[in-house]
Amino acid sequence: MKVSVVIPVYNEEKTVEELINKVKNVNLEKEIIVVNDGSTDKTSEIISKINGIKYFNLQQNRGKGYALREGFRQVTGDVVIIQDADLELNPEEYTELIKPIVNNETKIVYGSRFLTNPYTNFISMMANKAVTITANVLYNAELTDEATCYKIFTKDVLDNINLKCTRFEFCPEFTAKVLKKGYSIKELPISFKPRFKEDGKKVRWRDGFEALWTLLKYRFVD
Repeated sequence: MKVSVVIPVYNEEKTVEELINKVKNVNLEKEIIVVNDGSTDKTSEIISKINGIKYFNLQQNRGKGYALREGFRQVTGDVVIIQDADLELNPEEYTELIKPIVNNETKIVYGSRFLTNPYTNFISMMANKAVTITANVLYNAELTDEATCYKIFTKDVLDNINLKCTRFEFCPEFTAKVLKKGYSIKELPISFKPRFKEDGKKVRWRDGFEALWTLLKYRFVD
């Protein structure tokens, strides 16, 4: 089973090379698809020197959702893994995360930061809880971490939904659309090392409101 790791990148010169090397070292058949979303630092220069990846460079910043959709168009694997370019999450956990898919238990796995790990940023935790509860109520789900980066799914799931996201609303749009299609989502615990605004964290408070609106909107439209 071939895995396609899609990595959207925006101004991650401090971490992107280390992260890609961690992904390369994972013992799975895989392709690594890196989409540079118009970075203005040295990210593009760094990525262009890395061998063994599929690299796509957007000329201007369009947003994480747009970069992901560009990366999805290049997928040739059986399973897709979304990976941020920071070091908050650990690619060494891929093997465990894809097991339910390999064993035909589910087509979608979310890596949950809340199943075993305390969340160190109270405001961020509460925002995530609000979004997750909203998703559960609107779509009759039982998620603990709707906004997790680690969303793993089979290629046919991707082919069966029409994504329109451009920014951070990818997570709620994907969640809403797969649940409306009747897919089940299995959650597994993951390790998590949170970073903050001063470290380059890009999600802001308005993205929480956008996530709530996205969940509500796609409950009634496609």
